[in-house]
Formats: sequence, structure tokens, C-alpha cells
Amino acid sequence: MARALALAERGLGRTSPNPSVGAVLVHGDAVVGEGRTAPAGGPHAETVALAAAGAAAAGATVYVTLEPCAHHGRTPPCADALIAAGVSRVVYALRDPNPSVDGAGAARLLAAGLDVVEGVGADVARTLYAPFARWITTGHPFVTAKWAMTLDGRIGTRTGDSRWISSAPARAEAHRLRDRVDAVVVGCGTVLRDDPALTVRLDRADARQPLRIVLDSTGRVPLWSRVFDVTEAPTLVVTVKMPAGRAAELRERGVEVVEAAGDSDGRVDIAALLDILGRRGALHVLVEGGAAVHGSFVAARAVDAVWAVVAPVIVGGREAPGPVGGHGVARMADAVRLADVRLSPLGDDIVITGTPLWPPHETTLPSRAEAAPSHAPATMSPSAR
Repeated sequence: MARALALAERGLGRTSPNPSVGAVLVHGDAVVGEGRTAPAGGPHAETVALAAAGAAAAGATVYVTLEPCAHHGRTPPCADALIAAGVSRVVYALRDPNPSVDGAGAARLLAAGLDVVEGVGADVARTLYAPFARWITTGHPFVTAKWAMTLDGRIGTRTGDSRWISSAPARAEAHRLRDRVDAVVVGCGTVLRDDPALTVRLDRADARQPLRIVLDSTGRVPLWSRVFDVTEAPTLVVTVKMPAGRAAELRERGVEVVEAAGDSDGRVDIAALLDILGRRGALHVLVEGGAAVHGSFVAARAVDAVWAVVAPVIVGGREAPGPVGGHGVARMADAVRLADVRLSPLGDDIVITGTPLWPPHETTLPSRAEAAPSHAPATMSPSAR
């Protein structure tokens, strides 16, 4: 199962809106076939592994990271393929959260006389498939908020200089994180201040570029900004009220421009943004700031995970910004605390990860669950699993 999970992790960001699955076929003590999910519309991990195994699949055990599917999507059911190949035992890590599967695959395998085992490697798989579970049950992508800050909680100096707060190893890990997500989100302030490329720069043969998303409510970002060079990676600008001429110029450069509803401050409404991205089949979105954008996501309770780098650097100054802007909370009792906290050294820095615990509140802001639909929108391409 460890090998199957590694294969699945290797495919993150490359199979959306399908989950990335790994499968390993074992006959006796020998691995006779393995595979991972191809991009959407291509074969599933089980099918790839069966093709590699050929006749050796008969009587074999398959270790797969997600329950084999039992319905027809873009491809035939994997449960049927395993039965037809003569596999004798199926060991899977996690039940598929897709309502079209959710136990149906295991039931079909059991009905055909196969030995079925659920739950091996479930803890790792649960983390791996959190983005898919979020999307398939709500229609919204999983959101990770990412920032690097100094020891005294600043993301830049009072002049806005932020290069570089984190160490080279931490920045390399940030590129690996980008490589695993479907989209990277920043606000126009970050582009105006830092002019980032927002690309993945890794020494990996199959490195891929996520969709770059710029939240620019009124069209402030200059046309010469690096993020608008679509020869490096695709870019989507989400706006509230951009001048028609500016939108036309962006589109001429190959940049996609989409209008969304605005919030009470005139910025892009976060629930509307998540609707747009969910309909595009984005499973996992990385929000890289700046402070105003992070503040909007926190105010909307639309953060599922935090990935924060703390560097042993002190900046000081009342005007130096922190990572999360907005109105904030008035009482410490209302502060957002993290669960499942992990601290990992990386170079000279510490990476803190965790899951926000949203406290009860008396405002009219919807919770993450209330803001999202109870099921995937009908216009969304269904998962092939």
C-alpha cells in the first residue's frame, strides 16, 4: 500500500477533477503491475496496473488507494475490470466519497466472490483525498492558505520588501506545493508589489504549471506584469468591474477574464470565486496572498488548511504588514485556532501546518458548509470514478 500511496501522491494536480489513485498488483511475493490515474478521460490506476500485469493478474492481490469505482463515467467501472481479470483480493485504503461509488464498488467485488479489505493506509489516504472529498461533496475546491512570515509576524518590511523572508529550502518546498495543486490565487496588491511569476520551478521531468488566478476587482494590474505572460502558464483574472478596454487587452494576450459578484468592500466575493473554480473542476487551490486576500478567505471561513513558514528574522515596525488582513476579531476567544498542527524544520525555518477550527460567531457570514452547495453543480463534469 505504501507504494500505491506514493504513486497516487505523484499524480496530485494532474488528474482533476478525478482523484489521483495508485494501484499495485502483487502475485505471491512479486509486483506484477502498477499504475496511477491518467489525466481526466484517461485510464484509471487499476486499469493501468492490469494492463501491465497481463495474465499475471489472475489470482493476484491489488492494493489501491481508493475504492474501485462501480459506475460508468468517462471510463468503464474498475470493479468490473478487476473481476474480469480474475483478481482474487482487493485491498483499498479509503472508501470513495463520490456518492456514485461510496461502497458500491466494494459491494460489487464482494458479490463476485473477491476478498475485500478496507482501511489499510486510511490515515494517509484521508489527507491525500481531502481536496477531492471537498469538491465532490460541496462543489467547491479545497483551499490551502500559504504564507511566509518573520518571527515577529510580518510578511514584508514597512516599504513592502519581502525578498526573501524564507530560506531556499522553504522556497523549494513551496514550488513542490504549487506543483500539486490546480490553481494559485493572489490579489492585485501582491502583483503590484512583487510582480511574481507564480510558476513552478522544479527539477522534475513532469513538473506542471497550475492555473494562476489574479483577483483584480477594478483592473489595476499593469499589462506588462509577469503573471500575464501566458507562454509560461495560463492565467485567469477574476474581477468585479474591470473596464471593457482593459479586459479586451488582457484577452488579446491570452489571459482569461471572468466577472464575479463583489462583497461589501467591493472585492471579489470568495463564495462566488469558489463556485467559479469548482465548476472548472479545480480540486485544490493554493492562496498565496497578500494580506487582504488572506483576510477575505478567513472572513468567509473558506480556508481548509494553513501552510505557514516562520523565519528566524525580525523586521519590526508598526507599518510592516502581517499575513492576514481584514477586520480581524475583537476578542481572543474568537481567534481561529489550528488542529492537527505539525511543526517541521526546513532549512533555518519552521513550517507550521494545520486545519482551522472555526469558532461560533454571531455575524451573518455563512460557514464553509453553509456557503457551499450540498452537492456538485449539475454543470460540473462528473468524476469518472
